[in-house]
This record gives sequence, structure tokens and C-alpha cells, in this order.
Amino acid sequence: MPTTVQPFHAKNRHQGQYDFARLTQASPALQGFITSNQHGGTSIDFSDPLAVKTLNAAILKSDYSIIGWDIPEGQLCPPIPGRADYIHYLADLLSHSNNGKYPKKKRLDVLDVGTGASGIYPLLGVAEYAWHFVAADINQDSLNNVRQILSTNQALSERITLRLQSDPNAIFKHIVSKDDWFDLTMCNPPFHISLAEAQAGTQRKWRNLGKVSTSDEAAPLLNFGGQGAELWCPGGELAFIERMIKESADIQGQCFWFTCLVSKSANLAPLKTALKRAQVYELREVNMAQGNKQSRFLAWTFLNPVQQAGWKKMRW
Repeated sequence: MPTTVQPFHAKNRHQGQYDFARLTQASPALQGFITSNQHGGTSIDFSDPLAVKTLNAAILKSDYSIIGWDIPEGQLCPPIPGRADYIHYLADLLSHSNNGKYPKKKRLDVLDVGTGASGIYPLLGVAEYAWHFVAADINQDSLNNVRQILSTNQALSERITLRLQSDPNAIFKHIVSKDDWFDLTMCNPPFHISLAEAQAGTQRKWRNLGKVSTSDEAAPLLNFGGQGAELWCPGGELAFIERMIKESADIQGQCFWFTCLVSKSANLAPLKTALKRAQVYELREVNMAQGNKQSRFLAWTFLNPVQQAGWKKMRW
């Protein structure tokens, strides 16, 4: 049985199985990580961070013509199929807001909050839809790594602007200037409330992968990596997104749709209460079913119908 990937958005390129023959042809380095699985097919050891990173680099080169992708050891290594889903559902959100038609204007602007060292959302968003991105992060080293990736992909670099968030307690403040207009914002927030909780999550995933470790130090921090603010913040994702909602009200006229992934379904009710308190005009919960895994994001706008019509006439 081949290595399978759970069903994704219909436009997602990563349906069915990984074609390792094609991927290794594009990126020979992947060959060293391919093994036979118990079903007689081929796979990689998804508990090996280097194997996952090499697979990502092969996918980006083969499927998106993105070369030279790399991240420092220990940084969050995103599973590309799931990340691509968020991009495609955001494109659907734009179409649904425009009478079922994708905006005709060539330039659409997106803000990625917490882009990380991988820069994965801007890279995929440009490759799939030619969006223009502001990629923001509190970590200068992460932005430097994205800059290095862009240096080998000139077409992408022309559509991605990097901005350092100087205040670790701020989200939109200091990043969004008075001259900015964003059709979308997006974010994959830190979801743990502490390092201890992140490590406990690591151990659970490690056991689910059939690996055994006797201590936190014996296992890497998730097979997909991640450090510090990538994985946890005081109050976890609930506090982070509540702060995002509060700050979004301060720039409500400068963005059509604010969006954010919500990993814990228990946080949906308090977040919807916070959005109601912020007096958003419209709220949507967008579910992204990926086989047995349930993922979703919240989207909200402060624009009323008259303001939405004006925005669409001006920008779409």
C-alpha cells in the first residue's frame, strides 16, 4: 500500500499519495530517507526531522518550483499539504465574498502574522495565487532565513515583504501602517500555554509515532520541530487570538477579512464571544476536514455591506 495523504481541498495538489519517484527525481537528497513500509510500499520516517525537512524541500521544488528552501535545525517544519489547505480556503473566502467570483484584480495583499523561518504561507500563496504578502515575525533570525530563501527565488521575492515585529506583545501594532490595505490576514498561532505543555504534547505525538523516550530531552521537540514563540505563549492560543481580535478593531477599515487558525475546538466559543464583544459585522467558521484530522479557522470582518461594496469596487 502506498504512503497516503488524507483528502484535502479540491484544489490542493497533495491528494492521494506521495510520488516518491517523482520527488526524488527533483531532489535526489530525498532518496537517502526513503524506506520500505510494512505494507510493501515506500515512505519516510516521519519522526525524523531531517527526513521531513528534506521531503518538504523536494515537494516545494517539484510542485511549486521553489528552490533552495531550508530552515535552521529545530525550527518549525510545516507539513505542506495542510498549510496549502489554509491558502485554498482563503481563496474560497474571497470568492464567496464576491458573489462566487474570484477577484479579477491582479494584486491582492495578505498579511501573514508569525511567518516563521519557513515562510511557508507566503511561499505557497504566491506560487498558487500570485498574492502579495507582508510576512511578519518577532524573530529576526527567522526573517533572515526567509530572506535567504527569497534570494534564490527572485519571482517570489518581488511579492513578499518582510517586517520585524519589534514588540513581542503586539500583533498588528507596529506592523500595519496607515497606508496598508489587506484583503486578508492569516495566522497559525502558538497554541500551548507553556513550554511544559508543549513538551507533553511532544511526548504524546512521539508515542503515537511508535517511538519511546524516557525523558523530554530524549526526543526532539516534535517531528515537525518548533521553538519558543512558534509553539507556546502565555495563555496559549486563546489569549493570543483574543489579543488579535482586540487589535484588529483598531485597523478594522484596513482589512476585509481577518483570519486565524484555531487548533482547539474548546476555544471556539470564547473566541466567538470575544468577536461579538468587538462588534464585528460578520463572522465565519471555516472547517477544513483532512481525513480524521479536523482543522478550522475563524474569519471576521468589520465592514458593513456598503463598505464591502466599496472595497470590492476599488480593489477586486
